[in-house]
Amino acid sequence: MFVIVNIKQAGRKHAILEKQKLELDDIGPKPTVKELITAVVKQQVHAYNTKKPGTNALPYLTSEQMEGQAANGKIGFGSIYNEEKADLTKAQETALLAFEDSMYAIFANEEELKQLSDHFDLNPDTVITFIRLTFLSGSIW
Repeated sequence: MFVIVNIKQAGRKHAILEKQKLELDDIGPKPTVKELITAVVKQQVHAYNTKKPGTNALPYLTSEQMEGQAANGKIGFGSIYNEEKADLTKAQETALLAFEDSMYAIFANEEELKQLSDHFDLNPDTVITFIRLTFLSGSIW
């Protein structure tokens, strides 16, 4: 099943990642938020764990590579220096806890998904938006 995912951060004009298609395990047409989060984390952990660690053979980026990466908002060599693989179960637990602690918000099209047990309609045209929330710090003294 393919899902269109958009990642934003509060306070930024442009999305961190503009609408990308992710291939997830089939979670059905009316999944819960918990099923969505665990499926997205599983896909991301798999993508991370299958990248080969080490440095690139070419120590520079071409203009085309920089332009393509600039569209996503981050330019880098794509190298992984940490050879430790991500733990799927721990990553899923962390993502679910972060959602419950309101560290990020999820929208299906324009509808906010507030609880892990909430069901929503999922079809190939549904745009899932993750918004990372940042908290203001300071004191009242």
